[in-house]
Amino acid sequence: MKLPLFPLQTVFFPGETVPLHIFEERYKQLIRDCREEAITFGIPVFINNTIAHGTEVQLAEVVTTYENGEMDVVCVARQVFRVLSFENQMEGKLYAGGDVEFLDSENTSDEVLRTEVLKMLEDLYGLMDVPFTKIPEKQFNSYTLAHKMGLSFEQEYRLLQISSEVERLRFIKEHLETTTTVLSQINRTKGIIEMNGHFKNFDPLDFEDFKM
Repeated sequence: MKLPLFPLQTVFFPGETVPLHIFEERYKQLIRDCREEAITFGIPVFINNTIAHGTEVQLAEVVTTYENGEMDVVCVARQVFRVLSFENQMEGKLYAGGDVEFLDSENTSDEVLRTEVLKMLEDLYGLMDVPFTKIPEKQFNSYTLAHKMGLSFEQEYRLLQISSEVERLRFIKEHLETTTTVLSQINRTKGIIEMNGHFKNFDPLDFEDFKM
């Protein structure tokens, strides 16, 4: 399938809202085409000076149009794709495009694993002393808080490429286990440092059975 392409150095996950400020002429044209022809476009992830995977998005709303033609728009991310070819300008257009192949997604989840990941995420927020809004388990999936669990850009990109929901949850669980362990050690170290220099009560040692 051929899609208009709007490469960005960011990752968008299926289902999330995508706010964009449009200022380049080529993308102004793209948004006009989306409005007039009801087409979608792709946001391939620009990483390591290349593009290979990205997310199809659909224009939901043009929030603001400025006097100079710039726009604030809101899109919704839909499907993950692999880039098969790229052309800097589609025929007759200012914007880029290319052939893409949508990835098959296996969204069947492991309920126990999902519960574990959600609990670990809540624990992580507790360690960081950051407010955590409770999420009903049935509404939680691997993409729900993907941008809010401390994943690096590279890790987010890796998550985007995993087609199985169970494998995505396992990937997140492994990250949370590592992160939680590190934070726990940091908090313990912080506590030791803060106690240094304080007066302490030490239990007396019993030397009766001590031998040289």
